[in-house]
Amino acid sequence: MLTREENELLTRVGPGTPAGELLRRYWMPVGYVEELADQPTKFVRIMGEDLVLFKNKGGHIGLLADHCSHRGASLLYGRVEERGIACAYHGWLYDTDGNVLECPAEPAGSQFHRTVKHVAYPVREFIGMYWAYLGPLPAPEIPRYDVWVRKDGRRTLELQPQLDANWLQPMENSADPAHLQILHQTLANGGRVPPSTTRGFTDDVMSLEFFEFDFGLMKRRTYKNGKVDHHPLLFPNILRQGDATQIRVPIDDTHTQIYFVHFEPTEDGAIVEDEGLPPLSYTAPYKSPPDALHPFTRFDMTLDVQSQDHMAWETQGPIYDRTTERLATSDRGVVMLREMLLREIEGVQQGRDPKCLMRDPQHPMIDTNLSEGLAEIAARRGQRRSREAVAANR
Repeated sequence: MLTREENELLTRVGPGTPAGELLRRYWMPVGYVEELADQPTKFVRIMGEDLVLFKNKGGHIGLLADHCSHRGASLLYGRVEERGIACAYHGWLYDTDGNVLECPAEPAGSQFHRTVKHVAYPVREFIGMYWAYLGPLPAPEIPRYDVWVRKDGRRTLELQPQLDANWLQPMENSADPAHLQILHQTLANGGRVPPSTTRGFTDDVMSLEFFEFDFGLMKRRTYKNGKVDHHPLLFPNILRQGDATQIRVPIDDTHTQIYFVHFEPTEDGAIVEDEGLPPLSYTAPYKSPPDALHPFTRFDMTLDVQSQDHMAWETQGPIYDRTTERLATSDRGVVMLREMLLREIEGVQQGRDPKCLMRDPQHPMIDTNLSEGLAEIAARRGQRRSREAVAANR
């Protein structure tokens, strides 16, 4: 278990908090390119900061603090112009770097606007999403993970329903492969019926192993039938599982936004020269009512694996109290993740770059074992088609 102080250190993500300062060293998705096509402003809450993402008439993207530096009106309702965004209240005009270009009500010739610097963060467009960097400059590079940059296929994007829980809860789940055979026994095992709902398919597994590698924490599950699978946790907040990365972005201490990026290879391995904007889908809420918290809402556990995961994460509480837990042998990966986070937080406090921070824009593509994940999916599809064919011939 953790002490209360350690639990606070790992879960709080606002400005100046240890975990928040670690996470601010990485680029995080804050929205989709298509969202600014019809409406040029979007409210963004990330790591406890209220911001506005906007696209000016010159096509440049900015991310500014929501409240105008003048008297606090929201820039979400600002008028987007060629040079930036003008506050609807008094017309203060900001560029994408947070410089104030005009204060219309000031006397002619006034240089007052040059004394004001508004909070602004760098934004990049990448794989159909807008990414923001909230840390100290110079900004690093967005990692070239295979799911994100392989050319022999196409990507699709999926936004999960808001998770009403702290960011660390889904990340610890990603270091906990033992739950697959129990929590997901009805959905992730090809329609098989477990011999015991208590044990699920636990007895299929011969061993669970965990080891740190250059880009995070690797989980290796070896089955009694000889099958082996690897699901890497990419430090600090990404799971690569199956054909996708799941990027868990803290909204604040008690809410998390999860962005899926899926990769589907071309059948013949052909290179896709111009992918265009990846298609985007929004997943419906997993609980009813969708804006309530446990126990005043009910999760639909029959929808898919993610609905079951959301149940487990949210019912731990908005911020799980780790001072009361009783860890077991299968929790070795969870302990390793916590130790890794504590170590990297300390490194940031000492002025070092944390794990997985990429400085070289030409760094090679990073292999996350995507090919293994794609093979697993292809095998499951083949098994499903075989079962359907058998059923059709009965």
